[in-house]
Amino acid sequence: MALDSPSSSHLRVLDTAVITPSGLPLPPSSVPLTFLDLQWIHSPPVERIFFYRLTSTRDATDHLISDLKRSLSTALRIFFPLAGHLRVTPGCTAAATRHDIFYQPGDGVAFTLAEYDGADLASDHQPRQVAELALLVPRLHPAVGNDGAALLAVQATVLQPRGDLALGVTVHHAACDGAGSTSFLHTWAAACAGAEESFPPPPIIDRTLVVEPVQGLYDHYTRSLPSTDEMEFVKMSPDQILATFTLSGEQLQRVKDAVADEAARRGAQTPPRCSTLVAALGFVWSCYLRAKAESGDGAGEPESPTYFIVPVDHRPWMKPPVPSTYFGNCIGPAIGAAPKRDLASAGAGGLFTACTAIAEGIGRAVASPEWETMVERIKQVGARGVLSVAGSPRLRVYGIDFGFGPPAKVEIVSVARTGAMAVAEIRGRAGMEVGMSLPPAGMAAFRSCFDDTVEWLASSHSTSSYSC
Repeated sequence: MALDSPSSSHLRVLDTAVITPSGLPLPPSSVPLTFLDLQWIHSPPVERIFFYRLTSTRDATDHLISDLKRSLSTALRIFFPLAGHLRVTPGCTAAATRHDIFYQPGDGVAFTLAEYDGADLASDHQPRQVAELALLVPRLHPAVGNDGAALLAVQATVLQPRGDLALGVTVHHAACDGAGSTSFLHTWAAACAGAEESFPPPPIIDRTLVVEPVQGLYDHYTRSLPSTDEMEFVKMSPDQILATFTLSGEQLQRVKDAVADEAARRGAQTPPRCSTLVAALGFVWSCYLRAKAESGDGAGEPESPTYFIVPVDHRPWMKPPVPSTYFGNCIGPAIGAAPKRDLASAGAGGLFTACTAIAEGIGRAVASPEWETMVERIKQVGARGVLSVAGSPRLRVYGIDFGFGPPAKVEIVSVARTGAMAVAEIRGRAGMEVGMSLPPAGMAAFRSCFDDTVEWLASSHSTSSYSC
């Protein structure tokens, strides 16, 4: 992440190493990108931080770092493409450019060991400076010893004075989607904990399983893909912050009830399919638009549409279906659209509009993905205003235990660049947590709307209105 900060003096790099797959050298291998991988080739990398509370001594911490390196080597043996690099396939022509992931013996992953002195960045109660969090995630430098781009980098940072651990993991999105990257992380964690019996099913590394539904789709994507700037839907402010918001299972049920009541009031014959995920996303989208409207940020053209993008796993919907353990990208965008004014309305109206639009977008994406026009649609919604989603509660990030307990906090820091909301399960209880990254004034407005909506839900499911 390209935010410079005076706090960089608080970070001390202690060691750098290259971790290669364990065992005998693997043979050279080329894994060609599919059109679903190609859609992410210019996307900012996914940057996660796992915060772990430790009670160990310095000697025990040194042993822990050694275990992390050893087990990373084990996991890379299974997920060997992550040790390789992204390149333009040799021998292709300018008119038919192809990309692949190439692995050869000696390739590995950069592993940085660092120390950090500063505030407690794992807090759920206070916003954190993005510039501070960015120090804890490694950058994807050019691949070690190669001309291509690295796909994975790791940074283990000891947080002083407590001695806790921040494990930063950066993944190039063209290598795999969230299901693939978190399957790798669960495997790495089980290997570190000595719980090989808990390994997830091994990945299927065969990109020929993804069949182009329309001939020439890869070449069309190559010509039409958004640039890196177009994939960054927002521009970070120097004082950008990130904060966590939680919605309990009870609160999400109240959202569902409010949406159902509003559908009945409007005489809807078929109410929207308001799943727990849709309820959480619709709640945040409505609060986000209302905060922008009340702060004057979204006051212009209230009747114009604004958009929401949530990734849909297409493994079961591809023709033929793709196995659930397929390692690569097999997600596509579900796009919901609604007028700004309707989304920003108070009470059940805004929740109903948001949840209905998201549910309809998911339904369309599953029934008819429209891969041929996907690139153009992403460009259109990016230009007109969009809130998107990173992560999923299904990825079970709070279950990634390296043998010293589950993480106290998980952040997706890269949402500060993409403008997405980060979504995960809540550790140890029903519900969902959401990470939002905004400038301080925008965050204050969003928090006010979020808190007032929670209060309204607790007091009534009626159509009475309220304001932030």
